[in-house]
Amino acid sequence: MVAREYDYWLLDLDGTLIDVDWSYPRSVFDRVGDRLGRQFTDREAEILWHGLGGNRNDQLREWGIDPEEFWPVFHDIEDPQRRAEETYLYEDAEFVGELDCPVGLVTHCQPFLANPVLDELDIRDWFDTVLCCDEELGWKPDPAPLHHAREQIGVHEGGYRGVYAGDGASDVGAAWNAGLDAIHVERHGHHRREQCVLGDYRVETFDELLATADAD
Repeated sequence: MVAREYDYWLLDLDGTLIDVDWSYPRSVFDRVGDRLGRQFTDREAEILWHGLGGNRNDQLREWGIDPEEFWPVFHDIEDPQRRAEETYLYEDAEFVGELDCPVGLVTHCQPFLANPVLDELDIRDWFDTVLCCDEELGWKPDPAPLHHAREQIGVHEGGYRGVYAGDGASDVGAAWNAGLDAIHVERHGHHRREQCVLGDYRVETFDELLATADAD
């Protein structure tokens, strides 16, 4: 099993371990569009919600939207409790709760959104640390958040082999920049992402990764 190859695991949250019923992000973008006077198509909402186009700020600028105007409105409209209630755990992610090693969560999702989700799904105790990126800690692919998480779970010194799993190119970049192996979990397909994300492992579900390892 691949899990046994590593002394510790770090994982992304949204799109990697969990996702949300589409009705919720669709309603958020409808209200954001009303505030900004600019409506979002389903495809545009999907690209921003899942980060399919890479850096979200770059994508916003390409569409002529100022990120400094967009994000305050977006976060003001978000409903943490409703989002948590409409969030589901990917079945193939349940193995994380069975890992017998230090496990950390490193996510761009902010505490006011991440905490209700972890409580609603009852998965907080899966993680030895939960780290939400911010301007001070840095944003992936900056490796600083991963380094900080490693310190918190006691594996920051040499001699430990670790892995970081996520669904975006920034996750793979953060892993490699931090000297970790990278697992890219492609939940949406390359045709929807419109780019191919490389990684030490490239899978559509964790089941695929673990089954391959068991077969080996």
